[in-house]
Amino acid sequence: MSQEHLTASPEETRKLGKKTAKELLRKKSCQRVFGLKGELGGGKTTFLQGFAKGLGIRERILSPTFVILKKFQISGRFKNFYHIDCYRLKKPRELLDLEFEEIISQAQNIVVVEWADQVKRIMPKNTVWIKFDFVDEKKRRITIEKVLC
Repeated sequence: MSQEHLTASPEETRKLGKKTAKELLRKKSCQRVFGLKGELGGGKTTFLQGFAKGLGIRERILSPTFVILKKFQISGRFKNFYHIDCYRLKKPRELLDLEFEEIISQAQNIVVVEWADQVKRIMPKNTVWIKFDFVDEKKRRITIEKVLC
């Protein structure tokens, strides 16, 4: 089952991200690994800015394109938020070298992977896939391809 959302501005995309994170925090048993896919400039990082805010993160969220992985501490039943960007990776093995399997195996971690389609074969089967499509210059169609809980 999928949910489709249409956003008309970056602010609406951030609000959807924040709402998605808050839903995740409210539920007892949820998926906690998210794979984001879509074209460059499609709204992935903008969505994640709102998502991080919904998790209570106050730091500014930028895509970790050059460092690949950023870790943020959060409070509550989840302890860490990992923001991973696979745009520059040549092979999925590079992500495995960053202890990806260990990170996703720990129940206290929420993990979001931008450009996850580039490492699809190593993403867990229960990944929540979020697809970002351009409608026009400002509008985005955001499809959450698996219900959160």
